[in-house]
Amino acid sequence: MGLQEIAFGGIYLSPLLAYALLGFVATLVIRTLLHWVLGNHTLWYAAWFDLSLFVILTAGITYVFTIFLESP
Repeated sequence: MGLQEIAFGGIYLSPLLAYALLGFVATLVIRTLLHWVLGNHTLWYAAWFDLSLFVILTAGITYVFTIFLESP
C-alpha cells in the first residue's frame, strides 16, 4: 500500500487519512488503558499527552505500512 493514493468510489484519498484513523483508534485504546491503570490524577497535561501519543502512533503506523508492506 505504501503512500500511494487509495481510489474509493472514483475519489482519490490520501493513505495518511487511513493511517490517522488507525492512530486515533490506537490512541483511544492506549489512553483508556493508561487512565484505567494509572488514574486521572497522574497525567498533569492530559491534552498534550493525548496529542503526543496520537502523533507518535500515527507516525509509527505510517512507518510500518510504508516500509514493511511496500512491494519491491
